[in-house]
Formats: sequence, C-alpha cells, structure tokens
Amino acid sequence: MTSPSPEYVNTSRELVAKAQEALAQDDLLQAPEKGWGAAAQMVKAVAEQRAWRHDGHRELYQIVNRLAQEAGDREIRVLFISASALHSNFYEQWMPREMVDDSLIEVRGLLSKLETLL
Repeated sequence: MTSPSPEYVNTSRELVAKAQEALAQDDLLQAPEKGWGAAAQMVKAVAEQRAWRHDGHRELYQIVNRLAQEAGDREIRVLFISASALHSNFYEQWMPREMVDDSLIEVRGLLSKLETLL
C-alpha cells in the first residue's frame, strides 16, 4: 500500500462542506452532486492507496463492494448506495430537501468509515 492521495481526501472534505452550504441555500441541484462527489473522491483515495483502478463508476462500485467485504461492514455498501442516489438526483431532481439532507448525513458516515481504511 502507498500513502493516500491528499488531493482526493482534501477534495472529498471540501465537497462535503460545499454540499452542506448548498443545502443551506436550498440548492437542491448542487447539494446532492457535491455529496456524491465527496463520496466518490474518498473511495478514490482508498483505491489509490491500494493501487486499485478507479477510472469510472463501475470501478467505484467494485471498490466499495470489496472494501465492505474486507472490513466485514455491509454498511459501507449501503451508505455508498445513498451517495449514488444523490448523483442520480442531479439528472432527475426528484429528491425533496429532507431526503437530500438525510443522504448527506449518510455520506458523512461513509466518509468516516472510509477514512479509517486509509
């Protein structure tokens, strides 16, 4: 394993903060997308550390599944699915504010779990 990429970790942290700011401004387009971005960047940080490919969505899902199996923690998968719903919302804009807020809470939980794997 190598050192985690500070770029991915820092970007993840910045994006989750920006997601909260966007939600506070009722920007239900940007808040979810920034939440998804925060999750994806932290997954990439873990993958980079382990020298795993992380080029696209398929790889991100495979990485999350592998991490959940290795950690014996299915919640990693569940929290990532919530982050993925935020990404879908960018295109459909179907999530009410409360669901965006709940999903961002889930993203913060995912980030905490992933950071322990770095």
